[in-house]
Amino acid sequence: MYWNGHDMNGWGWFTMSVGTVLLWALIITMAVLLFRTLNRPTEPRHTPASPEQTLAERFARGEIDEEQYRRGLAVLRGEGPTLTKH
Repeated sequence: MYWNGHDMNGWGWFTMSVGTVLLWALIITMAVLLFRTLNRPTEPRHTPASPEQTLAERFARGEIDEEQYRRGLAVLRGEGPTLTKH
């Protein structure tokens, strides 16, 4: 059971001390990470934008002009011409 003849030299005490410090550092790190993971606020689910919101965003970015925006909005609301042929 005792490999070093029942005595511990200076290196034995040193390695035991370092090992104990590393063990406690590992335990504390795991506890902090677990605490942070469990107390993380839930992120709201991303809902896809409606076609009207997408059109408004494109207008706000300047990708389309006002006439295209109003025409697209009318089509989406069913008030304007449709894209299908009859």
